[in-house]
Amino acid sequence: MNISKQVAIVSGANRGLGKELALELLARGTKVYAGARNPESIDLPGAIPLQLDITDPQSVMAAAEVASDVTLLINNAGSATGASLLTGELNDIHLEFNTHVFGTLSMIRAFAPVIEKNGGGSILNILSALSWLSLGNSGAYSAAKSAQWGITNALRLELAPKNVSVAGLHVAFMDTDMTAGIDAPKTNPTDIAKIAIDSIEADLYEIIADDTSRNVQQGLAGGVAALYPQLFQNREV
Repeated sequence: MNISKQVAIVSGANRGLGKELALELLARGTKVYAGARNPESIDLPGAIPLQLDITDPQSVMAAAEVASDVTLLINNAGSATGASLLTGELNDIHLEFNTHVFGTLSMIRAFAPVIEKNGGGSILNILSALSWLSLGNSGAYSAAKSAQWGITNALRLELAPKNVSVAGLHVAFMDTDMTAGIDAPKTNPTDIAKIAIDSIEADLYEIIADDTSRNVQQGLAGGVAALYPQLFQNREV
């Protein structure tokens, strides 16, 4: 894929990784629709601000009508309520799934036919290392990201015959507003955006953007014992 010849829409483009992705695309000559619930919050010279709430099907369909020349969809918009599956508010848990799962699905269902009509292209879903690993106390986010990974895999198979490639990017904590209260190593979202766009241009299906995600992926083969060693610390074998 020649990125400079593409037309992209980026959800959640007003801040964080979404803004960096839009900036990287603009720098490479891509036409960019920058989606946000409040388009006035978008500060991206050269981008086309677009009202977009991915949890609102009418907003998604309206965006697809406006951005009818899109060939690259980046599903970046997210939420992070910090809700526990056991004790968190159900409204917060619903928000995580409505955003990461049903919001992503709604965007793909609306834009996949647009991309196919325009000769094919790519979809990038911003996933997480927490698609594969739960920290326990914020299980709603991890569970929603796991489901988003699942629909990425399923739709990749469904859309391949339509000349639409579906990729997933796994990344751990980035230095953004969303992780401001988290004390952990964080990557620079500018660097992650470059990795993401390079990988889309190289037509990769799976993008492992940092060492943490790479280590978690490798741990999947070891099962529960490898991913959650704390469960076995005081357990008789």
